[in-house]
Amino acid sequence: MTWLALTLLAFAFGLLIQSRSRSPLANPTLVACLLLVPLLLLTHIGYAVYSRDTRPLSTLLTPAVVALAVPLYRQRALIRRAWRAVLLGGASGTLIAVGMNTLGGYLLAAPRPVRLALSTDSVTSPVAYAISQRLGGAPSLAAAFVIIVGLIGAVVLPGLLVRLGVRSPVARGLALGAVAHGISTARARQDGELSGAAASVGMCLGALVVTLVSAGL
Repeated sequence: MTWLALTLLAFAFGLLIQSRSRSPLANPTLVACLLLVPLLLLTHIGYAVYSRDTRPLSTLLTPAVVALAVPLYRQRALIRRAWRAVLLGGASGTLIAVGMNTLGGYLLAAPRPVRLALSTDSVTSPVAYAISQRLGGAPSLAAAFVIIVGLIGAVVLPGLLVRLGVRSPVARGLALGAVAHGISTARARQDGELSGAAASVGMCLGALVVTLVSAGL
């Protein structure tokens, strides 16, 4: 239970940093990772041990993802009016991400388990873990890639979208959810409920697209 307590403390510290800073780097998950990863490396604690110690948190992940459907339900009328753009944008965004990740794995001559892990990093971790495991990949590596992509998306994408002139809450939320899943969906919620609802749609579409693509691998 030591790592469970340390994880909660690290995330709480991240929330404190976020409340006192407007920097995109002040992301609670990023701060927690920056604190915990060096500590895990120094103590030579493997993923299996950490995962076992923090299992109570892992069991909350699925209901937390399901809870993201609440803003989607509240904004269903607005989402319904733009369903064509939402469907096309979310699906194409995830497909492009999967294609680039897979191509990158081949260009780097990565082993098959690594390529499979890369191909699933645009979906939330429970989905990526399950798909990678079914395909004979590296589930733990897939989960790690998911976290990295989510953090990059949460930190970089909001500012990048502003620079690109993307102001629509639906478009911003959809982009965050489709390519950077749960962590960025949580970030999209900070922009408003509509953005959070669109991100939930993007994340769900991403999970569906990657699952269908993985069926052909």
